[in-house]
Parts: sequence; C-alpha cells; structure tokens
Amino acid sequence: MAGNTFGTLFMVTTFGESHGAAIGAVVDGCPAGIPLAIEDFTADLNAAKPSGAFETARHEANTPEILSGVFEGKTLGTPIAVLLRNADARPHDYEALKQVYRPGHADFAYEAKYRRRDWRGGGRASGREAAARIAAGTIAKKVLTHYGNEAAPIEINAAAVEIAGIACDPIGTADALPAAIREKLAEVTRAEDSAGAVIRCTVRNVPAGLGEPVFEKLEATLAQAVLSIGSVKGISFGAGFQLARMAGSEANAIDSNHNGGIAGGISDGKDIVFHAAIKPVPSIGQAQIMGTTNGERIRYAITGRHDVCLYRRVIPVIEAMTAIVLADMLLRQRAYVPE
Repeated sequence: MAGNTFGTLFMVTTFGESHGAAIGAVVDGCPAGIPLAIEDFTADLNAAKPSGAFETARHEANTPEILSGVFEGKTLGTPIAVLLRNADARPHDYEALKQVYRPGHADFAYEAKYRRRDWRGGGRASGREAAARIAAGTIAKKVLTHYGNEAAPIEINAAAVEIAGIACDPIGTADALPAAIREKLAEVTRAEDSAGAVIRCTVRNVPAGLGEPVFEKLEATLAQAVLSIGSVKGISFGAGFQLARMAGSEANAIDSNHNGGIAGGISDGKDIVFHAAIKPVPSIGQAQIMGTTNGERIRYAITGRHDVCLYRRVIPVIEAMTAIVLADMLLRQRAYVPE
C-alpha cells in the first residue's frame, strides 16, 4: 500500500488499523543525540483524547511504546518505532457493515482500489490513525527545539475559530465552549447529526528560508500534510481567498501578512498562518441512504461510538503534521547552509 510515508529527510510512516492490534509510527531521519522519553508524548496524545458529551466514547490509553531508535534517553539516528496498542477496539460493532458502504466514508473507495477492505471502523482510513501522526509530531517538535532558537523557539498553536457554523474567538483543546456553541452542538446531538469546524493554525518564530522552490513550496507541502488528515477538506494561507478580491497595493502592504508568512514557497520570517476546513463527522445516528456491495440502496442508521464534532480532537493532529513539515524543512535547510 503506497502513500504511507511522508517527508524527505525527516520521514514518517504510520501503520495499523482502527480495530486491529495496534497502530504506530516509524520515524526515519531523526538526528542522533536528541533527548526523547515516553513522557514527552503525554501532553500531545492526551490533548486528542475524547472528553465531554460531543466526543466518542472510545477511550484508548495511548501509552506509547518506543521499540527502537532510542538508547539511554537519546535518539540514535536510526529509525524510531513507536507503538500504540488498541485496547478499546470493538470490531464486532461493525459486523453489520460488511456489505454496506457508509456515506462520507472511504468504504467504497478502498474496495474499488484494493478489491477488499477492512470493514472494522474504516481500518486504515479511520481517524484512529491520527494518534500515530501525533506521536511522530512529538518527535518532530523535539527536532525543532533541538535546532531552534532557544531565545525564540518555534511555537505551533492551532485553535477552532468556527464550530458548527458559528464564528468564535480561538478555542483550543483545553478551552470551554461558549454557550451558543454548546447549545448548537447539543441540538445537533439530539438530531443524531454531526457538525464541522474551521481551525486556524499559527506558527511563530519560524526562521526565514524554510521551503523549496517550485514543486515543494512550504505552503504546498503544508497543504499536502494537512489535507492528508482524513477530516480536512480545505486549506488556505494568510488572507486566502480574500486575496482574490484585493488590489495589489492592498495585498502588498509591507506590514501586512496577507501571504501567511510564506513568499515564493519559502518562509519569510513572519508568522505562518493557515485555516483548515473540517468536515462534519460522517458517522451519524440518523438513518441514511447507503449503497451495498451487491449494488442495492438501503436505508440504514449507523450505531457505535462517534464524535459529534472534531473541532477539539483534530487540533493536535494539525499541529503534529505542521511540526513534521517544519522539522523536515529545517533539516533540509541545514543541508544547504550548515551552522
């Protein structure tokens, strides 16, 4: 199965299925001598754990096991394998879906491509795979810290700025929801439906010069990384589509950041800013029209443990993929201009 590895020098491969024995990540290209311990993964993995009325009842401990690449508390420069066991998997919940293609999911697409699929919660296409990305992102952040400016370290902060169609001040993983949004999500829950969100990611203290010209521009690589997250369906940088409505004189204002910290595909020293569109969770309790493996259409309601909105749980995944891109670009830049 191609397409499981991302990166050029700092390379991340994820593996595993949602209701299999485990998921995990292999990070190749991490330099030697960087401190790394189990405890380093805790905050990032915990940030994505479900909590509250609007998130899945599946609770995975996500206790990482470092299988290779680390010795005496520091990276060896060899591939780092991190394993996350699936302790709360329930494959039997999906028995009834063996012959059903769920709308909004990759069921049909996977079967069309591979002539077979893992029907247990989407298998490889499940959001469960995202925990492996978060683990790899933790290692990427360690690389950024190790080689970054100690006085002004790179900071990656993502937050929701719109939830269920309601604009809001930035809401992070630990922030309480405004009453209006809570009420809206409660309404969506009662209707056995789901909701989307818009996430803004801001990266501060990025040195100028990261990114490659033409085909591997920084925003192009970030877009690939973020759009590879299953729930993300759109991305824009800086002023995004508003740039199409500006005059050149406005877009070029020297003190603005309409280009989102990237010019010519290379970081310009300003904050990198992008927005990601998160689609509504496709698994909903409402009965829907679905296709079957024998070509029929049926009306069926999906049961099981599912989120109402991914606004909170997708934030650490976006931060992780951003860190992976920047770590890779930083190592590539050091190859050009060694310090």
